Amino acid sequence: MQNNNLAVSMKLGMRRLASGVCVLSTRLDNNQRFAMTVSSVTSVSDSPASLLVCINQQVSQQAHLATKGSQFAINVLSSSQQDVSNICAGREPTRDRFEVGSWDEDDTGLPVLGDAQAVFICQTDQVMSYGTHKIVIGVIHRVIINGADVDPLLYADGSYGAFSRQ
Repeated sequence: MQNNNLAVSMKLGMRRLASGVCVLSTRLDNNQRFAMTVSSVTSVSDSPASLLVCINQQVSQQAHLATKGSQFAINVLSSSQQDVSNICAGREPTRDRFEVGSWDEDDTGLPVLGDAQAVFICQTDQVMSYGTHKIVIGVIHRVIINGADVDPLLYADGSYGAFSRQ
C-alpha cells in the first residue's frame, strides 16, 4: 500500500517537471482514427531507434496500442497547438478530435498532424504493465521534421508554456 503523503508529494513534484506535449494517433482495428494527448514520451535507444510512451490502462484503446505490431504516430506539438492538445485530451468530449489541426495520412493511412514539430511513425515492439499504466515501446520506422524552428508546446503545473532561447 502506497503512503498517501508520498503520492501527494510525488504529484506535486511532477507538476514542476516540464514536458513536451504530444498527440498519439493511430488507426484502430475497425479502421477508425484515434488520437489522444500524451505527455510521457521519451527516447529509449537510437539503435534500434525507439521511444516509449506511457498509456493509462483506463484508456479504452490501450489494448490496441499494446498489441505487438500495432502502428502509431507520436506527433510533437508546437506552441501554437494548445487547441489540438485540449481536444485530444478529451476536454471537449462532444467534438471530433480530428476537426482541429491539420490532419493528413501517411502512406499507410496512419493519421498524422501535418504541421506538428515532428512526427515519429512507430510500431509497437514491447509492452510492460506497471501500476496504472502500460509502457509501450515503439520501434521508429520514420521521422518527419517540419520547419526549421524548434518551438515545442510544453506543459507544467497544469498550464501550457513555450520554449525560449536566452
